Amino acid sequence: MFELVLRAPQALVEPVSDALMDELDALSVSVEDADAGSEGERALFGEPGMPAPAAGWDRSTLKALFETERAAEQAAAMLLAQRWTTGLHLQALAELAEQDWVRLTQSQFAPVEITPEFWVVPSWHEPPAAARQVLRLDPGLAFGTGTHPTTRMCLRWLARPPAGAQMDRVLDYGCGSGILAIGAALLGAGAIDAVDIDPAAVQATHDNAARNGVTLAPGLPAQAQGHYTLVLANILATPLKLLAPLLAGHVAAGGWLVLAGILERQATELQAAYAPWLQLGIADREDGWILMSARRAEASA
Repeated sequence: MFELVLRAPQALVEPVSDALMDELDALSVSVEDADAGSEGERALFGEPGMPAPAAGWDRSTLKALFETERAAEQAAAMLLAQRWTTGLHLQALAELAEQDWVRLTQSQFAPVEITPEFWVVPSWHEPPAAARQVLRLDPGLAFGTGTHPTTRMCLRWLARPPAGAQMDRVLDYGCGSGILAIGAALLGAGAIDAVDIDPAAVQATHDNAARNGVTLAPGLPAQAQGHYTLVLANILATPLKLLAPLLAGHVAAGGWLVLAGILERQATELQAAYAPWLQLGIADREDGWILMSARRAEASA
């Protein structure tokens, strides 16, 4: 495997990347801030729901992988000979040492503590000695591996729910990997519907449920019908606001609504969006994110 390293101004990053992948047979192309680690380094991505500070870095490092040295040399020669690539510079062309890429990837994912007794553990790890409840989940195509604060807060709520909270019938809306639905099942929930607009997420949820030996019903959103004693939705603030009438409408009398994917500064607008149906409060906080929940009043006799 050979790596071609180029330095490019912002305007050339996309066309050079496209040329490397589409015409010059690169196996992969990655883009990094050429000023990373210096005073010139700057953030490219903003907060969720906010526009990015800039479209790209002023100077970027492009790293393209090729199967052979000849292919990498030809790609560099072709690119540097073009008139439109003025400003593109060759930084390096070197052979990469053989690596166990699977082992390297796996080393980046460690067990995640939800509570001292409840852990999310990748399949290649042994559970910690203190773990009494283990959710097996590997990184995949769908969101939700337990490493993000929003997911951890939802799982903590499930592991330590408010007094009297019931999980007789649970809805995980926007299930992603199925981690919340599976967590609920492992923690004693009854019937569970796990729905998502993405068929890949539905399949991931089905596969992950089988891996954990739990029974739930993955499907598309139309599968969510009737009332649930617990409705979970870990999405983002904007879709949560749009879904307010639908999600609130699924909460049974005496049931709970638990929402995540919300930044602290968005609490007031979420409370306003759900006010016609439920009174949301902040149930947990972590790293600038919050978990919000509400309980519907019991039906009057």
